[in-house]
Order: sequence, then structure tokens, then C-alpha cells
Amino acid sequence: MAELDPQRWKALAIVCAAFFMTVLDVSIVNVALPSIGKSLSFSEQSLQWVITAYAITFGGFLLLGGRAADLLGRRRVFYVGVAVFTIASFLCGLAWSEGVLVGARAVQGLGAAIISPAALSIITTSFEEGPERNKALGIWGAIGGSGAAVGVLAGGVLTKYLGWEWIFFVNVPVGALALALAPRFVRESRSDREHSHDIAGAVAITAGLALLVYGVSEAPSHGWGSAWTISRLAVAAVLLVAFLVIESRAKDPLMPFRIFGVRTVAGANVAGLLLGAVIFANFFLLTLYVQQVLGWSALRTGLTFAATAGTAILWAGLAQALVTKLGPKPVMAVGFVAMIAGMVWYAQIPVHASFASDLLPGYLLVGFALPFSFIPVSIAALAGVEAHEAGLASGLINTAQQIGGAIGVAVTSSISISHFKHLVRHGERFPEAFTSGTQWAFWLTVGIAAVGLVATLVLVRRDELETAEVAAA
Repeated sequence: MAELDPQRWKALAIVCAAFFMTVLDVSIVNVALPSIGKSLSFSEQSLQWVITAYAITFGGFLLLGGRAADLLGRRRVFYVGVAVFTIASFLCGLAWSEGVLVGARAVQGLGAAIISPAALSIITTSFEEGPERNKALGIWGAIGGSGAAVGVLAGGVLTKYLGWEWIFFVNVPVGALALALAPRFVRESRSDREHSHDIAGAVAITAGLALLVYGVSEAPSHGWGSAWTISRLAVAAVLLVAFLVIESRAKDPLMPFRIFGVRTVAGANVAGLLLGAVIFANFFLLTLYVQQVLGWSALRTGLTFAATAGTAILWAGLAQALVTKLGPKPVMAVGFVAMIAGMVWYAQIPVHASFASDLLPGYLLVGFALPFSFIPVSIAALAGVEAHEAGLASGLINTAQQIGGAIGVAVTSSISISHFKHLVRHGERFPEAFTSGTQWAFWLTVGIAAVGLVATLVLVRRDELETAEVAAA
């Protein structure tokens, strides 16, 4: 398979650049929110939609995007995704009202949902299973792991010196370059099997995931026990159950359940969901803490996260090499242990923190944990998956991480805000109350990361990975 694609390393660079844009845009907006709100006269309540609109379409359409790549052609779908994302980014930068920005962010999320699984399946079908694919997926995992930290850094620098519009405009030249080079270096591939179109399944899963992300994102505002939240989560659950019923009866299901026959694939998706929850929540909570409690500027906030991004890039090569030598399971376990240690450190963060003694150790621990978790999760999620279902497997792991991220941010935000308001009502000062709420939220991420470690140890099996590699050879 790899012999048919002599340009595969150049193709890898192109699809990774496009994927990096989608990861970047999850976190790059956080530090720019105050500037966006002031410029476009957002209300305090509606400002969160700049993030939520992107998360809803990104999480909701990933599985559909992955299956479309298998059936319609991976390069073609990738090309469409990059075009949609680039145009939407340009419109975000030009936005003259909150409605225009929120709408463009939703379209941007749709483009990201098309790009991510198509790009990952291009990598999977361009590289043979084993050391070469592990190296390619190691690069992919390093980008995914460090992208959130780089996003915070880039958001601070661009907002300070060029204005918030440039956190979106920066995507335009990258997207244009990918559009220009993809036809030359990325080969076309698709499933050679005939399929009927599972329209009912596509509608059910897309609507169910989108409503789930919407419900959990808005839950902190309405209350987890409110009728508003419960009704939307209940409808989302009904849609997801309906999807499972449809798939069990469909001739050519959108998500064939046989893909979970390899227990490691199922385990990697569980670990990916929990990992996404921890990482997204981590950057969200820290960004608010350093700006609201420590009073740091957007620029300083962004620059401090360079420690995490740099550490992740530094350790990525070793993590990839260890996965090839030892397999994903022990490397994933080390990554989750380091992530737990980082979250425990942040759970004790003080009101008057200094960068060197109170923040830097946590930044370094998380930076180490990112490649040691993201890289093996990406490799394990594709273990033993046949080429004609590469887009499906890619869509699954991306969906798991994005849905996990949305849920993680919503739940930790709800806990942090609820505890903060409780303390304020009882006379606690703002810095102490906000810090205490942040600490409570970080203790929850400790628990989530611990469950991820257990899932890794129980579900990921080395013998399945070895069998998959022998079959590929």
C-alpha cells in the first residue's frame, strides 16, 4: 500500500498542517474572548457561543465526515473540508456582529469535522501498519497533543499585536497552501466496496451528537438538574439509542459494530474520550484562572503555555519510538500517570501563584503527558482496522476526543462556577472563591484521568496489536 504513494511524507505534512488548524481553533479563541466581546458588543451570556458553536458542529459531524471520506474519496472530502474551514475562518475575521461570528464559527466547526477524519484516514491508508505508520501517527499525535497549548500561546500573541481578527485570518494562508498542494501530493483513495447510503443512521448520529454537545455546553448556564438541560440530554439519548437500533438492522451501516471486535480499538476510544475531557478542561480552567485571579494579560497567558507546548514537542519523538518498541499500552499508561500527577498539582494551586514555583511544574508534567497519551491512543484506535474503514475508525477516535472535550469543559466549568458562587454568597472574596472553585474542578480531572488509566490497563491488549501487525505484514 505504501509503495503506491511515493509522496506520502509530503502528503503527511499537508494533512497535518490542516489538522493543526482545527486543533488550534479549539483553544486559540479562549484568551481572545474578552477582546471579541468588547469589539462586537457580546453579552456575558452569549459570549460562550463563540466556543460552543464550533464545538457543536465539530463534534456532531465527525463520524459522518469519516464515513464520507471512505465512500466518496478521502482526498476529495479532505479538499472540501479545507475549503469550508478556510472560507469560514476568513468570515470569522471579517465578522461585524455576534450573529455573523457565531454562524461562521459553526461553519468552521463543520469544516474541521470533515478535515480531521479524512486527514487521519489518508495517513492510515498511505502507511503500512507497523513502524512506518507509528512514526507518521507519532507526528499526528504530537500535533494533536501540543495544538491546544500552542493555540493559547498563538491566541495571546496575535490578540496583543494584531487584534483578535487575526486568530482567524492566520488560518487562511495555511488553508490556501493545503488546497494548492493537496492535488499534487495527496493520492486519492476510497473504499472499493459497494455501499448503500445509511441516511437514517447519519441523521440520527449527527443530530444526537450535536444535541449532546449543545446540552452539556449550556448546562452550566441552565443548571444540570433543570428541565431545560434534562430535556435536551434526554432527546440526545433517544437519538443515540435510535442510531444503535438503526445500525443493527442496516444493510450497510454507517458504523459497523464489528469495528469494536478488536477490544483495543474500543479501549482506545474510551481512553481518547477521557483524555479529551481532561485536556480541554485543563486549558480552559487554567486560562480563566491566570486571567481572572492572577490578572495576567492575553499575551502573558499565551506565552506561559509555551512551556507545555515545547515540552510536548520535545518528548514526541521518544514517545513514538517507545510505542514502536513496546506497544501502545505501556506508553499510554505512563502518559495517564503523568497526566494524573499534573492534575493533582493544579488541584493545589494557590491564590497568589508564581509562574516558576506554582505553575511551571504542572505545565511540564502535562507537556510530558500529552505525547505519551495522544500518540499511543491514535495508534491503538486504528489497530487492525481494514483500509476500507479507515475513515470510520478515524472519525470514531476524533469524535471520542471532541465529545469528551465538550463534556469535560462543561462539567468542570459547572463544578467550578457552582462552588465559586456558593463561597461568594457566604462572604468569601473573589480571588479565594474563584481559586477554590478551580481546585475542585481539577480534582474532578484527577478522577477522569484515573479512569482513563484503568481503561488503558484493562481494555488495551498487546496481543491484539501484535496480531494486527502480523496480518498487515
